[in-house]
Amino acid sequence: MNIQALMKQAQTLQKDMMKTKEEIDNMTFTGTSSFVSVTVKGNKEVTKVTIDNDDITSDDKEMIEDMLVVALNDAFKQIDKVTEQKMGKYSSMMPGGLF
Repeated sequence: MNIQALMKQAQTLQKDMMKTKEEIDNMTFTGTSSFVSVTVKGNKEVTKVTIDNDDITSDDKEMIEDMLVVALNDAFKQIDKVTEQKMGKYSSMMPGGLF
């Protein structure tokens, strides 16, 4: 294989990777924990936080904060899983792996 063919293959691979990453970035994921849910974009930008309980007291603040952390981490794990599934195929094409 000559260097030009190799460079063309690398450029094609890079375009495919960028397209896949953009696809993931445009997806939305919802993480949940008890009565808290968060919606996060694929680039890990939080877009919505929902608390499904109208009678929250100030004493519940610490508990809600903990639930938000769990829900956010749940959404981020979903993003990481999809990213690995969709981007993992590229690692086998790269010398030494990608991730």
